Amino acid sequence: MVNFERLTVPRDGSPIRMGAQKLEVPDHPIIPFIEGDGTGPDIWRASQRVFDAAVQKAYQGQRKLVWLEVLAGEKAFKATNNWLPDDTIKAYREFLVGIKGPLTTPIGGGITSLNVALRQMLDLYVCLRPVRYFAGVPSPVKKPQDVDMVIFRENTEDIYAGIEWAAGTPEVKKVIEFLQKEMGVKKIRFPETSGIGIKPVSEEGTSRLVRAAIQYSLLHGRKSLTFVHKGNIMKYTEGAFKDWGYKVATGEFRNNVITQRESWVLGNKEANPNVSIPDNARQTEPGYDLLTAEKQKVIDAEVQEALKLWNTHGNGKWKTKLMVKDAITDITLQQVLTRANEFDVIATLNLNGDYLSDALAAQVGGIGIAPGGNINYLSGHAIFEATHGTAPKYANLDKVNPGSMILSGVLMLEHLGWQEAADLIVKGLEGAIGAHTVTYDFSRLMRAEGHQDVQELKCSEFGDAIIKQMG
Repeated sequence: MVNFERLTVPRDGSPIRMGAQKLEVPDHPIIPFIEGDGTGPDIWRASQRVFDAAVQKAYQGQRKLVWLEVLAGEKAFKATNNWLPDDTIKAYREFLVGIKGPLTTPIGGGITSLNVALRQMLDLYVCLRPVRYFAGVPSPVKKPQDVDMVIFRENTEDIYAGIEWAAGTPEVKKVIEFLQKEMGVKKIRFPETSGIGIKPVSEEGTSRLVRAAIQYSLLHGRKSLTFVHKGNIMKYTEGAFKDWGYKVATGEFRNNVITQRESWVLGNKEANPNVSIPDNARQTEPGYDLLTAEKQKVIDAEVQEALKLWNTHGNGKWKTKLMVKDAITDITLQQVLTRANEFDVIATLNLNGDYLSDALAAQVGGIGIAPGGNINYLSGHAIFEATHGTAPKYANLDKVNPGSMILSGVLMLEHLGWQEAADLIVKGLEGAIGAHTVTYDFSRLMRAEGHQDVQELKCSEFGDAIIKQMG
């Protein structure tokens, strides 16, 4: 056990450990938590009661979450003059799995985001953002029930690496001079007034994210995995992300996956067993006859390679495999509105994932009930978190919706393998919403939709309603 400066480790709990293949979770695991800033204390108190009640009901006292408060944000700064004390990082490293509320971003130099800092320090390379609709939640779209997606957002690279220089600084001038003189860059339109940022995307970072997404998809029986990227513009970063993703899928999970284009090739042969290679290619690649002879040979070779899968994937067997495909980011943002049921698990880069997860959350009731987890599947480290901000104007009013924190706790319990407790919370949340016993945000929207039986609850009361609905 590590030594802490200020923390006292509970004696009635034990640390979670990473085994050879999965987490080893004791019956009384120590769970570090940060209650958060602004509305954080309100939502934490409600959420903790829900977590404890679900675990008690599911396991009748045989299992228990042993909470250990650690500090970050304003509370940490007031107590230690440090926004992110060493004890907090040590605790998450030692006990592997924890949870946190929303945190204030420090003003001034140093750490630009405590959330990003925690992810980077613990190498939490997956941002897990499941988005699903709960019946009765007010939504701005016609068919919110079609939204049931799990986003795997790469969490450590892309522009979130924070490699940038402000316009007019000596540093940016050096970078621009190097790009222009050493690299021959001609496309910086206004070099004298430009800020410069660097977008790193690596094969290693991509591969471990995609690997985790595929393993999750197979474990949970999901139907498809889509790589969302802007590779048509950023060929060597986002385009490479797509290519490396397919490489992992077809190289490491060959017996379990089928790419969309491979399914077209096999489907063509199933429809016409005597179809020739060129005719199959014509049906697979629009505009085949307009391509040069060399490019036609490339498509022909792709068809021939896919047909090698006939014994294991042909005759319709591919329909039982995980479908792997890709989509351009801007098209995806349209299609999750118009044909949401075509998306299942999504693997994408950091910035795309940020946009996409929040946009999807709006379709199913808002970011107030959007859960999130930051996970390293190799080391076992994970921090689950409310995905919304601190909303300081509502602090200590016992008013806001604790749903994001509560559903993040559901993810945490599933990560621990405590599915029975996780299911009870989902049951309780569905029951509370279905009974129209909700916090002010949902209450206002439900009444606007014509529901007259809505009971508006405080944050703490909503937690009680969820517990009651567990049965």
